[in-house]
Amino acid sequence: RAEAVARGPLRAWLHKQRTGRPHVTWKYAATLDGRSAAADGTSQWITGPAARARVHEDRAKLDAILVGTGTVIADDPWLTARTADGSLAARQPLRVVVGTRDIPAGSRILDDAAPTLHLRTHDVREVIDTLTDLTDVLVEGGPRLAGAFLAADGVDRIQAFVAPVILGSGAAAIGDIGVQTIGDARTFRRESVETIGPDTLLSLVRDGDSLIRD
Repeated sequence: RAEAVARGPLRAWLHKQRTGRPHVTWKYAATLDGRSAAADGTSQWITGPAARARVHEDRAKLDAILVGTGTVIADDPWLTARTADGSLAARQPLRVVVGTRDIPAGSRILDDAAPTLHLRTHDVREVIDTLTDLTDVLVEGGPRLAGAFLAADGVDRIQAFVAPVILGSGAAAIGDIGVQTIGDARTFRRESVETIGPDTLLSLVRDGDSLIRD
């Protein structure tokens, strides 16, 4: 069936052919109560090793990974795809940093393990337009970048890694997206549910097309 193909390996390519823009997935890891970090800022590791291995497998298939300058400054992520022994995978995605602040010298994201692009903007449409030549991109940044993409209806799929952990306080996985009443909530359809070690991976897709279009 066409629906089955659209959800399989050709998902991003078919989306690109249909819309003319890259397929955007927002990936995040959170506790049962939606926290991405504890009150003291610690966040490694909310999910277990099996979930982290899955993330690296998926990264090696992507065209680009997006994070905000805040994530780069706070966490100094490498944003590479790595194999089980920690070595670099043969294929690496483009590392894209979104935001107007400078990337600190010496940041791991500036090394030669993979190419890096700094987009000095907060405009989601501008980011999407700049990445038009790409097919499959992942938003892996913090709550502000994720919130901006959701507010702009720029997310086609969500991959939520949910850990069986409750913190009760700490940073939320998503920032403000401008919703003031339940009727304005962004809605997604459940595509699949997987158990990965002690964690659960929820895959959800948009109902209909994104509003980011010509």
